[in-house]
Amino acid sequence: MSVDRRTLCSDVEVEPLPGTAKQAGVYVLFEYPGPWSHDILDGDTFGDELTAKLKAKMKESSASLQLIRHPTREGRDIDDNHLYIVFSDIGVTEVLHVDGPEAILELDLSGPGKNGGQTRIAPLLLVCTHAKRDRCCAVKGRPLVSELERRYPFKKTGDVVWETSHVKGHRFAPALLLMPWGYSFGRMNIEATEAMLAAAMRALYFVPGNRGRGTLTPPEQAAEIAVAAHLQREGADVSYGQLSMDNSEVGDDTASISLVDASSARTFTVSLRKEEAAGVVSSCGDEPKTGSYWAVSSISGA
Repeated sequence: MSVDRRTLCSDVEVEPLPGTAKQAGVYVLFEYPGPWSHDILDGDTFGDELTAKLKAKMKESSASLQLIRHPTREGRDIDDNHLYIVFSDIGVTEVLHVDGPEAILELDLSGPGKNGGQTRIAPLLLVCTHAKRDRCCAVKGRPLVSELERRYPFKKTGDVVWETSHVKGHRFAPALLLMPWGYSFGRMNIEATEAMLAAAMRALYFVPGNRGRGTLTPPEQAAEIAVAAHLQREGADVSYGQLSMDNSEVGDDTASISLVDASSARTFTVSLRKEEAAGVVSSCGDEPKTGSYWAVSSISGA
């Protein structure tokens, strides 16, 4: 099977979203309005010497670096740089203002409260617009962030919505990251994004478009989303952080994931199986291939 090279990879919707989230626990979000190269750590954005140091810093701290910028050109004329440190496993964001990317090298990323930053209460929504990585991010990410800016002007609502560099999964564009919890979302339109943001302001779990939490493995991501959806169908409100992993048994083709609901002390066990997805186009211009995903077989709850 071949595809027209003009076909957008994100138009080929042959795989489910749950279990496809970008995996990371600690994020460094650095405001950089200049051009982003294909890979922000390929040397073409920051130069070879600084890039090598940044790579080593991220590896040493098991952290992920995202570049962010204002959604308006006027907002990219800055005197200093926003720098957010997100500890997504505990849902904490800290913000600093620094003079340049070299400040990243001085950060202590072992935990919150160690860099003189201010704890942030409101969520952050990052919309991937990294066109040099894949054109889907420009074609679908930019219109979404532009509409969000029109409805929630940056100068009036503060720094809630940012453009960001590659967040993994441009085939699911528009691709989003929701902080401080580290959830990835995909295939979102403006109505769904507005609803997700409204829920996030109350720390409420949003299921549509949810690809999973980056602190979890792919089968755990799919299992958590399934349990959250199950509880919502029962009429319960579900908060981010309300579900915690109790046990995870993952084989080559099957998995059993147990989660505890903190609000009721109920334990849910999710059985999953690995399924094939034919015709996955990973990036624009690639030939289709067969991928795999974790499908929920059953949910049992005490």
